[in-house]
Amino acid sequence: MKLNGSEIVVECLKEQGVDTVFGYPGGAILNVYDALYKHSDEITHILTSHEQGASHAADGYARATGKVGVCFATSGPGATNLVTGIATAYMDSIPVVAITCNVTVPLLGRDSFQEIDIKGITMPITKHNFIVKDVKHLASTIRQAFKIAQEGRPGPVLIDITKDATAKECDYVKETPEPIVPKTDTITEEDIDKAAKMIAASKKPYIFVGGGVIASNASDELARFVKKVDAPVCDTLMGKGAFDGTNPLYSGMLGMHGTKASNFGVSDCDLLISIGVRFSDRVTGNAKKFASKAKILQFDVDAAEINKNIKTDASVVGDAAEILKRINAKLAQMDHKEWIAQIEDYKKKFPLTYEKGFNGPSIMQAIYEATKGEALISTDVGQHQMWAAQYYRYKNPRALMTSGGLGTMGYGLGAAIGAKVAAKDKTVINIAGDGCFRMNLNEVATATRYNIPVIEIVFNNHVLGMVRQWQDLFYGKRYSATVLDDNVDFAKVAEGLGAKGYTVKNMDEFKYALAEAISLNIPCVIDCQIGKDDKVYPMVSPGAAISEAFDQTDVKKD
Repeated sequence: MKLNGSEIVVECLKEQGVDTVFGYPGGAILNVYDALYKHSDEITHILTSHEQGASHAADGYARATGKVGVCFATSGPGATNLVTGIATAYMDSIPVVAITCNVTVPLLGRDSFQEIDIKGITMPITKHNFIVKDVKHLASTIRQAFKIAQEGRPGPVLIDITKDATAKECDYVKETPEPIVPKTDTITEEDIDKAAKMIAASKKPYIFVGGGVIASNASDELARFVKKVDAPVCDTLMGKGAFDGTNPLYSGMLGMHGTKASNFGVSDCDLLISIGVRFSDRVTGNAKKFASKAKILQFDVDAAEINKNIKTDASVVGDAAEILKRINAKLAQMDHKEWIAQIEDYKKKFPLTYEKGFNGPSIMQAIYEATKGEALISTDVGQHQMWAAQYYRYKNPRALMTSGGLGTMGYGLGAAIGAKVAAKDKTVINIAGDGCFRMNLNEVATATRYNIPVIEIVFNNHVLGMVRQWQDLFYGKRYSATVLDDNVDFAKVAEGLGAKGYTVKNMDEFKYALAEAISLNIPCVIDCQIGKDDKVYPMVSPGAAISEAFDQTDVKKD
């Protein structure tokens, strides 16, 4: 049958099982929105307050479900407003398809009104991108984009469509999407055998897991692997929930704000089994001193990650779930009780501790208890993000939405909206700092417009907390441009945007507000007035080895 380009866009989204799109209309994309209007009973459109909010919502939807998140924007500034969200998804390997529209083909390259080369702009921050100038290529391009976004190492794909391509007609034939097959052709028996022998020979193995485990849905196979190897487990920020954070073998996050138990344990191990991690600088600290006593065994779907940041002794390239399945079949049950006892001793000697009072860790502990660890948590970026990683124990994958690679302030509320749309039966809470909340508070209006009952908890210390922490520790307490001590009332702002607002100054007030917010099931903002000098510990100084992690007790000794 003959359809115009806009109708083909909608039909292809339906082919892919898309049920929700986040976006913001404009002149160049009007034809697509007109077609979408006719299918509003099949595809829900969430009009965000800003295109960046749409890109973060699509990202949060994807993280919560494992499906592709979809966002729309018009040409020019509409398209460029997606850029930060696309880069966020790219750095964290999140499958997002962003669809923008551009001026007509005759107007391309003429500095036309709201014309921008969004394909060129996003080339470094997309897994792939396209510009479609001929309606005949539209359906195949959309299908290819969804496949690329999901296969292998996931990532964002952008499709820019000229306005005339959305208006012209061509034949459309419905197709069933090709199944996304895990990448296994690069897994060799030789590599599996070598890995299995290294594991069998190890006396002090440590298992280090990242976001790749979640992307490959490998958590069940990982649990079997951990049990069989009988080894302690640490994770990256992106790997939270890949392994049950309440399991006795779990020792906490690794790296700059990781636990001392994990940092010291990895520094002592003789084999580091790294699964779906990219050895970010925030994990390794001084790369030359990282896990210096250990052989490094790396499993990753992306061959480019092998030997990129850390030199490996052996590796297997391919889908994490399939690698673990094959290695599990070759391993006998192991016993490392002495090694595990050493890590348990580290955990007892160096537990995560915080000062009593109303502060970030105590708030996160209260949230964990109130939600029984079953909430979906999103975060913005800073001290509150680290406290959310340290003090909320993630039992399942896809329970934490956070910007790990790009560190995007303003990410969390949009992501929470996307996650809540995807998981309506879950309590969804965004953890924000006051600096971050200022960057995305307009999305409270999105939540209230659609009655998406997310809970925004603002850790309001009236400063840019993480930057101030560095200024305090490394810049001689010169607090340049980090003080936010003004008269903004976030509770009143929330009320003005249609949400329920709370201002709380102690734990009793917070617990009451949180319990009420959960029971009300409406958008709520809880402004928590905490101290400006609270810090995230443990910490590794820039350039130091992770074995040099310090906490508040070490600072007091100095």
